[in-house]
Amino acid sequence: MTRTTPVAWSREEFTARLRAMDNRYHIHHPYHVLMNEGKLGQKQIQGWVANRFYYQISIPLKDAALLSNCPDQNVRRRWIQRIVDHDGGQGDDGGIEAWLRLGEAVGMERSALTSLEHVLPGVRFAVDAYVNFVRRAPWQEAVCSSLTELFAPTIHRSRLENWPKHYPWIEPQGLTYFRNRLAQAHRDVEHALEITLAYFKTPEQQGRALDILQFKLDVLWTMLDVMSAAYVENKHPSVDVDSP
Repeated sequence: MTRTTPVAWSREEFTARLRAMDNRYHIHHPYHVLMNEGKLGQKQIQGWVANRFYYQISIPLKDAALLSNCPDQNVRRRWIQRIVDHDGGQGDDGGIEAWLRLGEAVGMERSALTSLEHVLPGVRFAVDAYVNFVRRAPWQEAVCSSLTELFAPTIHRSRLENWPKHYPWIEPQGLTYFRNRLAQAHRDVEHALEITLAYFKTPEQQGRALDILQFKLDVLWTMLDVMSAAYVENKHPSVDVDSP
């Protein structure tokens, strides 16, 4: 029997297969669906904001880890903007500050977020797994793991459209983070996709890229699994929240 040698996908086909993984993005998770439909209570929104804050403060750490593994000066010059976007810089408070303002807009004290006291163990485990992956992986694989940004503008637009309608008690200025990320995510994904298409060229490498992207999708989905168990199903003993 003659074996067929696998053939690498064209750049167009490879890109299409990466983009096709949007059906596994956490916008489809039941917790996010409830959020998007206005069916969560204030404490459940607060729980999401508090737990996502741990992810937000971990993003600059994972990007710094990626840069520490990357010998390409041109890549570092462009990628470092991601850290500035979150930590802030001259004339820009940054995404972490914007998330703290989101916390205030949903009725939380800043100290409730920065203390990390509300971060669920499963969320911490998932986020740490992502950061540790980036620390240990070849920098090109770390870049590939960021490609969930392909799908991010849709989720930000849905929040900007639906939150004011369903949650009028949230102060409008608290949504600045989502507005800022619309442009930033588009810029970031162009760079990450450029690197991924240039590096993952063989059939084996392209399959690996899909696995890496699935891993990152799993991280984001798992975070919502944990929040759903705690804030919807009331399965976490230290959490007391209202039902949706």
